[in-house]
Amino acid sequence: MDAKNLFDSGHGARWKRSYELSGKMCSRRELLRRLAYTSSAALLPGWRVFWTAEAKAEQYLDPEQEMHPAVLPPPSTLTEQDEAFLNDLEHANFLFFWEQANPKTGLIKDRCNVRAKDTSTVASIASTGFGLTAICIGHKRGFIPYEQARVRVVEALSFLWHKVPTHRGFFFHFADINTGERVWESEASSVDTAILLCGVLSCRQYFQDRDIDALAHAIFDRVDWTWLSEDTALLSMGWTPELGFIPSRWTFYSELMMMYLLGMGSASHPLKSDTWFAWKRTTFEYDGLRYIGSFAPLFVHQYSQAWFDFRHKRDRYANYFENSIAATDAHRIFCLELHSEFADYTGALWGITASDSENGYVVWGGPPAIGPIDGTVVPCAAGGSLPFLPAETMRVLRTIHDRYPKALCRYGFVDAFNPLKDWYDTDVIGIDTGITILMAENARTGFVWETFMKNPEAQRGMELAGFKEETPGTAQRTTASGKRETTPDRAGASQYTSR
Repeated sequence: MDAKNLFDSGHGARWKRSYELSGKMCSRRELLRRLAYTSSAALLPGWRVFWTAEAKAEQYLDPEQEMHPAVLPPPSTLTEQDEAFLNDLEHANFLFFWEQANPKTGLIKDRCNVRAKDTSTVASIASTGFGLTAICIGHKRGFIPYEQARVRVVEALSFLWHKVPTHRGFFFHFADINTGERVWESEASSVDTAILLCGVLSCRQYFQDRDIDALAHAIFDRVDWTWLSEDTALLSMGWTPELGFIPSRWTFYSELMMMYLLGMGSASHPLKSDTWFAWKRTTFEYDGLRYIGSFAPLFVHQYSQAWFDFRHKRDRYANYFENSIAATDAHRIFCLELHSEFADYTGALWGITASDSENGYVVWGGPPAIGPIDGTVVPCAAGGSLPFLPAETMRVLRTIHDRYPKALCRYGFVDAFNPLKDWYDTDVIGIDTGITILMAENARTGFVWETFMKNPEAQRGMELAGFKEETPGTAQRTTASGKRETTPDRAGASQYTSR
């Protein structure tokens, strides 16, 4: 996609780039457009949570009152009602990863039709990575007994090590859920492999089991990052047997951070530390907020931060946790500005990221406006941003739950819905459900961060990237004027207590 064609001039007055960006930006999820298919099958029971009359009576505010320049609010904790809501949501999310897996292979479906009997057999490596982490959460939360969780993880890692095809240790994006064989001529994907590895390493640290430890080490150490960076510091998005390396590289800020950090942290085939400084950090400015971003949907600010803990840390460029707070708030205000075109977008209902739509899978979002935005709401936009804007995102999730029952399903929320067109998706997508459960747990306890960051590979990667600790409570943001301001920390560890 040509960056200049992604800009919607109708919303340009409140957005500007800080410098010119050349070249093209490819979405790692472009292949998912092939997944606009319909499965056949039986209605699954809906997910329900009941709230107080006060919560249900919450009124929409005039969007104009909410479109003020974003200011980071003081620290806030989740309420008991928030905790109960998120616990139920996490349980529903967990069921997707438990029920939509083949228990003998551990592979997890890329998506599932929740309004009919789903007969699809396509698993995704990224969905499996999220699912392995979800199993850790599921046991921690008491959703599944320890031995069942451990056996499922052992079966999954054993199958990944012994049966699933790889190239130089990199897994193919999509696989048959029963055999592990590559499907759709998909690529050996660098970033999807990274997501899987994050799940593998999470299980290694959480279970502290000899079999899991050995398999996790084998899977991780097999990945040859040096092959992917033979002639460049910028990693390729993937490789296929038919065409070789995909020409597109991980050049601009995106979900790439986890991949570079894992590669640098590898003990067997490490990336050189200069790869961390090779990719470009484009500065965006919107409504008084300045942040590093991309011509890409909101998920690019979420994925790496589901596992890597960037709180209280910065490299030579940014505190990326604070950066995601600013980017998420900019997206919220961007949605509010669309209210005159799409009346459903308000302070209580916002969030657009790559998702299903009435016309198939779409890469959309903003600012600047990307894709054919039509009033569709994507629940994981808020769900995946819970640690960044807890109060604002909880408001959205409550609104969807309380006012849009057709958006609910056994596994939480359908992938997307459009109240203006009365369109509700039939499917749940693994990676979107995954980012929701991981970030919900991080917002509650920081559990995924704390577990994953015990891995020496994660620690080594961040050390080589030059991350330094910041004093909690003194994180900084950059305003549009370029001034550095000290702001209250939004996610200090002291805010989280185990529940």
